Amino acid sequence: MATNVKALLEGHASDAKALGAPGRDWLSYGGLRDLSSEVSASLRGFGIGPGDRVAIVLPNGPDMASAFVTIAQAATTAPLNPAYREDEYTFYLEDLGAKAIVLAEGYDGPALAAAQSLGLMVLRTIVADDAAAGAFTLTADGATGAALPASDPTDDDVALILHTSGTTSRPKIVPLLQSNVAASAHNIAGSLNLTSEDRCLNVMPLFHIHGLLAAVSASLSVGASIWCAPGFDALRFFGWMREATPTWYTAVPTMHQAILSRAKRNADVIEEVPLRFLRSSSASLPAQVMEALHETFNAPVIEAYGMTEAAHQMCCNPFERQKPGAVGVAAGPEVRVAHETENRLIDGTGEVVISGPNVTPGYESNPDANAKNFFEADGKRWFRTGDQGAFDADGFLHLTGRLKEIINRGGEKVSPLEVDGVLLDHPGVAQVVTFAVPHPKLGEEVAAAVVLAEGSETTEREIRDFAAERMADFKVPRKVIILDEIPKGATGKMQRIGLAEKLGLVEPA
Repeated sequence: MATNVKALLEGHASDAKALGAPGRDWLSYGGLRDLSSEVSASLRGFGIGPGDRVAIVLPNGPDMASAFVTIAQAATTAPLNPAYREDEYTFYLEDLGAKAIVLAEGYDGPALAAAQSLGLMVLRTIVADDAAAGAFTLTADGATGAALPASDPTDDDVALILHTSGTTSRPKIVPLLQSNVAASAHNIAGSLNLTSEDRCLNVMPLFHIHGLLAAVSASLSVGASIWCAPGFDALRFFGWMREATPTWYTAVPTMHQAILSRAKRNADVIEEVPLRFLRSSSASLPAQVMEALHETFNAPVIEAYGMTEAAHQMCCNPFERQKPGAVGVAAGPEVRVAHETENRLIDGTGEVVISGPNVTPGYESNPDANAKNFFEADGKRWFRTGDQGAFDADGFLHLTGRLKEIINRGGEKVSPLEVDGVLLDHPGVAQVVTFAVPHPKLGEEVAAAVVLAEGSETTEREIRDFAAERMADFKVPRKVIILDEIPKGATGKMQRIGLAEKLGLVEPA
């Protein structure tokens, strides 16, 4: 079993298809391995060694996928969101201690300005007109460092470095070792029964752990192929599906819901390109959405539970049985429940904790966060996920929400996920996100943002009455805001924290 990124690519047929994209020829595994050697040689020629950090700012697509895979075999990759502003790039590049940045040929945006202001080495991906998907040549703008001898990173070197989302505090730096990435890729491939015959249609952003690990790395670990869309677009999804002929795709719940909204008018494509399964991760998939996807695509919907610190996957619903509302059984690391304030494992409901070879060794330069989030128990080192949940009798994990998102209404604890689930049973509701708003006496009050189903004229009062018949009074949202679209973060996830401010329900701090 591979223990580093380079080994993930080994042993697969040289002529097997690795990376595809709209209007591009396929890049083979032989071509991807050759590209890896060329990129490693270029980086060493520019004076970049195994421990140096290389930021990657490229549009979503095959070049981003191949840049991550090839650079990770020679240095530490730091993918960044192409939509950041200059001040955000400056913060992240400085915080990471990046030595170089990789940009597309001709790019002249804020990432370049930030890199130049910090004196970083600027590298460019040059893509020939007839290049296969993901094939590029790496060149340098201006001066580089002294050439270094050829060398490979060790299993304990950092392959990938990412920031946590930082919704309530300064983002933390998460280093993922070569061995973490390889372990997670194998865990995901195993839980999905992936083989070299599979093909993933990737619509996930490739600056995010979900796309990098579940779509790209897991597929590469078994010699499967990845067809890289230029981002997510529900209007183009079924056209891509017809062109790519995938056996599966992975997405966040909001993407699945957008795909569902266009599924009926694309029934011919669904029949023409039957999927072996669909995968959902990065946020809890409402049971109603899981059932609608299963009915629409006539394929298993595999919900998985992941986060950056685990190199993505922690739990996964098995093929033999998918439980709507559960995030599955342990799928790689050991998963337990711990006391929320004391460093001990417990039965029942508590904070979900994990231990295993895919788990980061710890946050970088942040002893306080490490002391708070890691502890020793039963002879193992456990990471606190920040999620609250419990296992059922079958060993399936059910999440009740992020601990910091649990609404405390005058001492009564309300799970936003539970309220979401009830409101989604209303036939007039298509999407919902429950969140806290400040209350002068109770501390917090329950609110919900809702997107109505197409053609629905449901009112706030009707939604609240519907909820009042199905849950305790203290859980019923006191305010329901009907929107055309719920604000989402950069990776397509709905953000509960800060939503009250975004919707103008509270004065900014």
